[in-house]
Amino acid sequence: MGFGFRVGVPGMSVRVSTRGVRASVGPRIARVSTGSGGTRISSGVGPFQTSGALRGGRRPQARRRTVAPSAAQLQRARRQAERAQQEAQRDAAIAELRELRHRMTSVHLESFPTLTPPVVPEPQRLHLAWALAEAQAHHLAGLGLFARGARSAAKRQAEEDAPGYLAVEEARLRAAHTGLLAEADQWWRALIGNDEETVCAAVNHAFADNPASGCAVGVDGSVLSVVMRQPDIDALPDQTPGVTPTGRPTLKKLTKRDRTLWWLTAMGSNIVATLKEAFATAPGITAIDLAVLTRLPGNQRLGFVAYGRWTRRAIEAGPWQRTEDALRFLDIGQGVVCSVTTTVAGNLSSTLKPLDVGKLPGLRSLLEGAQDDADDPADDSVSGDATLAGLDGDLSANVPDAHAAALPDPYRIRPFAEWKQQAAPQGRTAATPLAQGQSVVLPDAAWQELRIAFEFAGADADLTLFLTDADGRVAGDEDFVFYNQPVGASGAARLLGKQTEGPYAVERASLRPAALPPHVHRVTVALNMAVDTGLTCGSLTHAALSLDGGAGRTWSFRPPADPGIRAMAVAEVYRHTAAGRSVWKLRALGQGWAEGLEGLARAHGVDIS
Repeated sequence: MGFGFRVGVPGMSVRVSTRGVRASVGPRIARVSTGSGGTRISSGVGPFQTSGALRGGRRPQARRRTVAPSAAQLQRARRQAERAQQEAQRDAAIAELRELRHRMTSVHLESFPTLTPPVVPEPQRLHLAWALAEAQAHHLAGLGLFARGARSAAKRQAEEDAPGYLAVEEARLRAAHTGLLAEADQWWRALIGNDEETVCAAVNHAFADNPASGCAVGVDGSVLSVVMRQPDIDALPDQTPGVTPTGRPTLKKLTKRDRTLWWLTAMGSNIVATLKEAFATAPGITAIDLAVLTRLPGNQRLGFVAYGRWTRRAIEAGPWQRTEDALRFLDIGQGVVCSVTTTVAGNLSSTLKPLDVGKLPGLRSLLEGAQDDADDPADDSVSGDATLAGLDGDLSANVPDAHAAALPDPYRIRPFAEWKQQAAPQGRTAATPLAQGQSVVLPDAAWQELRIAFEFAGADADLTLFLTDADGRVAGDEDFVFYNQPVGASGAARLLGKQTEGPYAVERASLRPAALPPHVHRVTVALNMAVDTGLTCGSLTHAALSLDGGAGRTWSFRPPADPGIRAMAVAEVYRHTAAGRSVWKLRALGQGWAEGLEGLARAHGVDIS
């Protein structure tokens, strides 16, 4: 706290205090003060005052001093940077190893939805306005705006063509949809019926993107056989995350025990995931025999290291929630054997040896036809008489074409120009008429495809095909091809649907005799009146069957319009031996049944009640 006194004269005042001497000059409205606190100028009238300091002259500045780091400091900084880089690399390696181990040992935690019957999408709906627009675009192409007469004629022609174009495309799309439905149903029934080819193809398609290559190799009843290729134990890294005595993270050498545990857990994870996916893909399979193939450390020979049978019930019971659950594959299977064993002290065996195939009869069928890549083919110390390189190559190549191949669009709309070209009358050879009971030998071209067309008017009728054995009876329901099942023999016999062509209705079918299975000796082409009408064949004002065998060979047959029958075997295609050579022949029949479709089907071994 300071004190002092003021000496004042007009226009000037001096103040002396313990804080110094300060003098002020000028009126109150504009006064300059100087003293120990510096020079200031102030102004103010009434209660408002302002003041500011005048900074005159140069203020003293602190002197800057530059000091260079010593050699020891530089060395210490370099060591710190190197240590930081090493720690970053270590932390990245630790994170990568942990992620790798988690990825390899957690495959079994994935869920696989159970396969359900395939859903066939409906084709797009077509309308007359669309057909007319397509027809007009075709007919008006190249016509100038002022060619009024030509444009009017083109529009009239488009109006005439549009209904036919629409009807043909709609019928073709309906036939394609019906065929897809039949194929999907046939495939699903084969899958749930455990047809070996169907089940193995479906399962292998599902396995194609698995981390451990797997392949379904056979079906016996409801048991599926699978071979799995486990990645080699030598492919595991040499290091594993650890902790120093001071608690710092570090990388340490992977011990034999930890390596074996890692590999065993990864194998169990792949086994469980493979089983889960196979059961989800093949609903009719109740158990899976699975064998694991890998390359053994040391001699690098291929050998089986695990085998057993696992049931659907055991796998679906779970639970599969933790990484450690993968090792449960050893306990829940039947007859499980594994190369990795537990010692008396409770430790895992440190050596990996192949299983003795001679003691596992279930593995022998999997080894047939395989080829080993060992230097000495006589050396069978690892896999007995088995040679496994071919099997290993097949497993690695299990990548179905369906994963990459683009499928054709079954609902492709034909351009109007394409339809117009096909609809235009062609200069074909006149069909050869057949009399009832007459037969002809089909040319080789007809073996690849025989195109059948039934043309009729006056009433509704349906084509039906019976694929029968030498006794004239079907082997099963799949050999009865009709409107509710338009595809048989895996597509070798197919109904293509009906359409209107001028004054007649036409139903077409396709038959490929060369693709028929061996048990089919005869294909009967039949017609039946629509069941719900109660009409007979006498109601048909027109009926004609034509068969196009290609190479300019066409035959026709007019079945009798018998008012007493409601179904008729019109013609048949059958195997025949002539001059020691197997051929296909065509015969015109015209044999009728008063009972209609039911009697016709019963005569060929089909019960439709």
